[in-house]
Order: sequence, then C-alpha cells, then structure tokens
Amino acid sequence: MSTRRKVSLITLGCARNEVDSEELAARIEDAGWDLADGADGADVVVVNTCGFIEAAKKDSIDTLLAAHDSGAKVVAAGCMAERYGRELAEALPEADAVLGFDDYTAIGERLDDVMAGRRHDAHTPRDRRTLLPISPVERPRFVRSPAEGPSPRTPQASPVAVPGHGGAEDLPDGVAPASGPRVLRRRLGGGPVAPLKLASGCDRRCTFCAIPAFRGAYVSRRPAEVVEEARWLAGHGVRELVLVSENSTSYGKDLGDLRALEKLLPDLAAVDGIERVRVSYLQPAETRPGLIEAICGTPGVAPYFDMSFQHASGPVLRSMRRFGDRERFLGLLGQIRALAPDAGVRSNFIVGFPGESEDDFEELVEFLSAARLDAIGVFGYSDEDGTEAADLDGKLDPAEVARRVAELSELADELTSQRAEDRIGSRVRVLLEEEAEDGGFEGRAEHQAPEVDGTVLVRGEGLAPGEIVEARVVGSDGVDLIAEVP
Repeated sequence: MSTRRKVSLITLGCARNEVDSEELAARIEDAGWDLADGADGADVVVVNTCGFIEAAKKDSIDTLLAAHDSGAKVVAAGCMAERYGRELAEALPEADAVLGFDDYTAIGERLDDVMAGRRHDAHTPRDRRTLLPISPVERPRFVRSPAEGPSPRTPQASPVAVPGHGGAEDLPDGVAPASGPRVLRRRLGGGPVAPLKLASGCDRRCTFCAIPAFRGAYVSRRPAEVVEEARWLAGHGVRELVLVSENSTSYGKDLGDLRALEKLLPDLAAVDGIERVRVSYLQPAETRPGLIEAICGTPGVAPYFDMSFQHASGPVLRSMRRFGDRERFLGLLGQIRALAPDAGVRSNFIVGFPGESEDDFEELVEFLSAARLDAIGVFGYSDEDGTEAADLDGKLDPAEVARRVAELSELADELTSQRAEDRIGSRVRVLLEEEAEDGGFEGRAEHQAPEVDGTVLVRGEGLAPGEIVEARVVGSDGVDLIAEVP
C-alpha cells in the first residue's frame, strides 16, 4: 500500500486542457504524489479550469465548490486561474490555492504548501502576448507511472537553444507558459485516441476572444518533438492522434516554415502503430491549398476539417477581425470536396454579435443551408472581459440573441441530420472505442472527431476496441450513424 499523498486531477474544457492535465500529472507524480481516481480519499483536488466563455467559467466555479465539499484541499489551475489570478483567489476563499501557468514547473512545491497550510500568493494577471521565449526550452521527457515499469524510450530533459537566442539556462519565470512547447506527460485515460499538442498561444486578434491574452503568443513545438511524442503515445496503445492548438494552421510560422504542418503530417502518419491523424482548429484565412491537399491526400490522415468560420456575413466578420464571407467560404468548401467528396467538416458560429443585422443573420442561414456541414456549434454572443467586442456599439437585446440562437440551432440540427442521412449506403472506416450497451461497438468514422461530433454504432462479429474496421452505413440517428461489418 502506498503511503504517498494523493492528488485528484479534474479536467474541464477542451482537448488542449487534456494535454495540460497530462503534463501536470507527470510533474505531480514526479514530485512524489500519487494520482487518485476521484475526490474521495484524495488529499488535494486540482481543477484544471476553463475560462473561455461564461458557461465554462460557471462550470469551473461549480466544480471547485464541489471539490471543496469533499473535504479535500482544493487548487484552481488552468485557463480561468491564469486569466483571473488574484481576483479569483479573493472571490473564492474555498480554493486553497490559485495557480497560474508559471506555477506548473513547481507544482510539487505548491501542493506541499497547500498541505502545510501555507497560502500561495496568487499572481496578478498579465497580457501573455508580450511574454515570448527568450531562452532554451526542454526536449521531451516522458514520465511513466511507477506501475508501468521502465520505458524503452525515456529521453531525459536536456536544453536546446531557441533560434536566435543563446544560453543553456531554464526558462525564467514569467517568460514562457509551462503549457507551451515543453513535453512532460503521463496518460490519464485509456483508449485508442489521444490529443497531441502542436503549439500554444495565438497571434490572431479576434475582437470577441480573450484567449491570446492569457495563453500567450503563438509558439510552435519542433516537429521532431511532436513525432517523438507520437511514438511514445503509440507505445501506450494510441491509434488516433488529434493534433490540437489554438490555431493549427499557424503551425511553423515562428519556426520559419509556413508549410511545416504539411511536412509533419506524413511523418506522424508513418509512426508505427498510429492508424489515423486528425487536425483540429483550422483558420479559414490560413487554410492554403497545399494544406488541403496534404489533409485530403496523405494516407493515414483523416480528411477532416475543423474550420473556424464563426459567421458568414462579411460585415460581421470584419467587426470580428476575421476573414471571409459566404461566397469565399463556399469556395473553400468546394476546394476541399473536389479532392475528398466525403470529407468531414465542422464549425462553430457566434450569433448576435454587436451590429449583427437581420440581413447578416439571414446570410448566415443561407450559408449553413448550402454548406452541408457534418457538425455545427451555435453560441450566443456575450461580452468577454478585456476584449475589443465588449466595447463595441450595436449590442443586441439578450432576448433577440436567444431567439436567433434557437432558430439557428434548430436549422443546424436539421441540416446535420440530413448530412448524416446522406451517408447511408456509403462505406466508412471506423475506429472502435468501446462496447455499446445494446450490443456492438461505438466508434468514430474519419469525419467524426472525439466528443464534439457524432459517433458510429458498429455491429458485427469478432470486433475489439482499438481496431479500425470498414463498415457499411445502414442508418442514422441525428448526427450518429449505424453501420454493419460484413
């Protein structure tokens, strides 16, 4: 029986947070703590919060309060903790500590302080876009659970200079977020799918988004590091890699290579054990023809496009500081489908942005009706602290925003259900993930990303988790498909 203290790690938000949690988990274990499956019996509960939109912030607060009720010490980490820092600590005395990204490298010491009753002084948030790496970053150091035994591939940390900067010291405090291009990871879940971080931060200046201010400027990981981590994940049973970042189309621009992602995809797909590579979060303004060709034409890469359209009206997009309009977006979809007619496409849209007229809204409706997207997320606009949009004129009445959200959501459900029906009779390659309650296996086809899109219920004999099987679609239920293996 282990006598080490126990930490429960709860992850909220996106796949990027999942990777951050696995990096934190490795550091926590390396500092002499055990990871607990839940809050019961844990000495400390660390909540990796999300701070993107109001609903996510509320969920983070509710989770922190619930953890406090468990009787364990409570630590807030992640995006909301980074974004609000001392303000959150003052507003939420139930949290025993509020940690920013700069605390991650010393997470063991921070947890020791919490257990000893020493209060950690929460940081005052700063605009991380001005905090760029100016000294070396670490090469990968993959940490395994003691129960896993020694790894045949355990490269130890060693400094490597950032181009244009000398020295061999570690990154100074406050310069590069620990969630950036470092690799220190322990898998928290099983299953054949895992996110793989391409980069951290974002250099775009969308008027509705606060992410660049607390995630920092865009920093790409080096291709060799990404491939090495892919090999490590494959060795842990992963069959599908989901490449994540705030903006995957920007990958490599800070390394001096705008085609770095196109070059990286074949290398990742060639990793022994990896059957599928999926790219998430593509900016339409940066989705170049060569990248479309690489995603559609590289064996082992899913013809899947997670496109950040956000709207389809030119004037609204200009107010958002974004590219495009209905015709340009339809043209982009045409380029994709000319190469891969069955490619999956998903996107999110903001309704009720300041100044959005009825004509603007109808332009969005017309775009969705013509776009034939596989998955659609609809969000009502709300002001976000520190964003340019919060100060824009032309705010819509909340009741009108809610009406438009309801109308567009209903249309989205109809359109995505029809898109799923259109796939009946086709053949799909499905990664089987888990046994379904009513028999068969639940998995995902190439046009379906984990959690955010639909699933495929596959029926057949001799099926097993982790396999990729070819099946014929025989039915649909909303965005979900039903398929059979001959």
